[in-house]
Amino acid sequence: MKNPYLSYVEELKRALKCLSSPEKAESSRRYFPEGIHCIGASASDIKRVIDDFHVEHKALSAAEVLCVTEYLLENAEYSEDVLVAFGLINKFVKKNYDDDLILRFEFWLENYASNWSHVDDLCIKTLYQFMLARPHLIVTTQRWAHSNVSWCRRASNVAWVKFVKRKVGKSVYCLDKDLIFQQCDLLLSDDDVFVQKSVGWLLKVTSMHHKDDVITYIENNFAKMTRPTIRYAIEKLDAESRMRLLALTK
Repeated sequence: MKNPYLSYVEELKRALKCLSSPEKAESSRRYFPEGIHCIGASASDIKRVIDDFHVEHKALSAAEVLCVTEYLLENAEYSEDVLVAFGLINKFVKKNYDDDLILRFEFWLENYASNWSHVDDLCIKTLYQFMLARPHLIVTTQRWAHSNVSWCRRASNVAWVKFVKRKVGKSVYCLDKDLIFQQCDLLLSDDDVFVQKSVGWLLKVTSMHHKDDVITYIENNFAKMTRPTIRYAIEKLDAESRMRLLALTK
């Protein structure tokens, strides 16, 4: 039996193809030295495909769009297919779906993500909107740090960068700084460079609110940290602190 969502997936793929070009594909590859299978569509192209789809199919429910997302993920050929799939549900995640959607996010990260842009797009856009409405779920992503898939481990850090300190509703949500450092401890020796960089990213954002604690953490752990990770972590510190911490790695 033909999948009822096949026509939507084919439509989305056609739209991407119409906006793509070899020049854009070549430009995208510069950001992925490890390699990427892309059709050549920019971030603005992807947004246009998503926006046009929603205009054209206003009658589709949130549940139906989620089905389109999952079918597109199952049949993704290019990196951009995955980004479109993740973006399709952005407008729905705050007020639709139940808490169990976070389990689908984990599954997607472990089975469909294949580069850092997939992780960051899902976490910074879709997952962020989802957790804004469900702050009780934020800390639960820590268990992703134990995943066998490096992209999911990266996501365990990226999912938190916008919640170190964040206005949520009428209150301010603050991640427990001890929990943040515990999270960094879990992945400090990870052998994947993109996980390492995500540790640096989380520390960088944390330093904007807990400067002295981050400096102390780096001083205590610099022997376990790669130089790129430290560079990421100290990016928002003052020049004097940056120079002193970088000197530790020599």
